[in-house]
Amino acid sequence: MGVASYITPKALKGTTSAIEGRGVRAVEPIARGEVVAVKGGHIIGDVTLASNAEVIGSSDLQIADGLYLAARDRSEYEDVMMFLNHSCEPNVGVAGNVVFVAIRDISPGDELAIDYAMIDDCDSEMSCHCGAPSCRRVVTGQDWRRPDLQERYAPYFSWFLQQRIRLAAAG
Repeated sequence: MGVASYITPKALKGTTSAIEGRGVRAVEPIARGEVVAVKGGHIIGDVTLASNAEVIGSSDLQIADGLYLAARDRSEYEDVMMFLNHSCEPNVGVAGNVVFVAIRDISPGDELAIDYAMIDDCDSEMSCHCGAPSCRRVVTGQDWRRPDLQERYAPYFSWFLQQRIRLAAAG
């Protein structure tokens, strides 16, 4: 087996998503705190990310300033993708940089989803289709800066965003 991301056997990866495209759906109960995924990929830098965007697609995950985990060629894309869609009311968060955990109990049939504010720091913007009552309608790569989301997700931001939040708070 080559480079790949791990998805718990209690979920099925690549299922049809009610949110967007393909997702991950629980097939067994998943308890709060349980590991649901571990991101795999190659460590690449900004230049490789920019010059290989057509191959990398949305398989990348930033892990530090200028460093990402991603597929390096098309044959790795499916295995590296986690298919965790965005939700403004997520049931998955981050423990560190690459480990993803349930932030509440998840029932069979539920889609596993994360708020991209927990992992993204970029200049992008997307329309949200999560359908949650608290849907923000537009999600940006700078939503991690929002005090309400920092308070709500405090322990579940990726490590590199937690460092940025600490620096910003220190002034």
